[in-house]
Amino acid sequence: MAIGATVLAALLGFARAWGWGKQQEPPSSAQVPAAPSDVDPERLRAHVRMLSETFHPRDSSHPENLERAANYIADALKKAGGHVESQPYRVGGNDYRNIIARFGPEAGERLIVGAHYDAVQGTPGADDNASGVAGLLELARVLGQKPPPLRVDLVAFTLEEPPHFRTSQMGSAVHARSLKEAGVRVRAMLSLEMLGTYSDAPDSQEYPIAALRLRYPDKGHFIGVVGLPGDGGLTDTVAAAMRAGSPLPVESLNAPRMVTGVDLSDHSSFWDQGFRAVMVTDTAFMRNPRYHTSEDTWDTLDYARMAQAVQGVYAAVRTLAEGPPPKH
Repeated sequence: MAIGATVLAALLGFARAWGWGKQQEPPSSAQVPAAPSDVDPERLRAHVRMLSETFHPRDSSHPENLERAANYIADALKKAGGHVESQPYRVGGNDYRNIIARFGPEAGERLIVGAHYDAVQGTPGADDNASGVAGLLELARVLGQKPPPLRVDLVAFTLEEPPHFRTSQMGSAVHARSLKEAGVRVRAMLSLEMLGTYSDAPDSQEYPIAALRLRYPDKGHFIGVVGLPGDGGLTDTVAAAMRAGSPLPVESLNAPRMVTGVDLSDHSSFWDQGFRAVMVTDTAFMRNPRYHTSEDTWDTLDYARMAQAVQGVYAAVRTLAEGPPPKH
């Protein structure tokens, strides 16, 4: 995307106003629940391989494989101790469904953590987004060991990818709209969008705006937390908790939706309904050269660092569930 001088100046103004990538002091150890020590890279690998091989292809033109993947996800969430239900809907004569697993109390305000389980046509979709779903399933397992005091819904969305992206038929759009219509109070939504690609090589990380290179690493060795300007409180809370809960480096960004990549996942459906949301991501095509290709396979991911990312997400979920709502 070409960025003119006027737009760039405006973006840099946002940077100054909202503290892009601001390195906050992490919460004290007393404030952040201990991250689970048993997030297992091999379990993550097994989930990614199952989704990207056994249920391939997982695009909207193969609803039978999406249904098999949905059954697999629902079974894993049930085994983790979640109260599982489906959210079915119909598109183009085919049936699709979101899978929802509740942890914690039934009533009251809730957190939503979601990841889409479909993939781009013709791709195995290991990083995009079997990695996010695998992270969701491991998060379920550790939440099941100690249910949170606030309701946490883990949601596996369908139909995030084209041709349904940015339409009312996205699974996350269906879900967010249903929450809004029901008057559900959502404290925050976290979208797990690609968690498995990392690199320590110089210049392995790209950015949508060249000026961001002055602030952020040139190595793709971190996990990112992305939110909107004006909601730095949520972004900072999530990023700080993840830093305290895991050794994996964490970078945060609050930027307007006009910046390439900022709204390219399920969190945007929640923004559209007025809910607070962030994306947790390895930055997709800004780092992963296999993005949306046939080479996005299970054996290309870094499961050790992916496990650290899940540990960080767990710490963020516990912090959001156990503390007060983040300030705006």
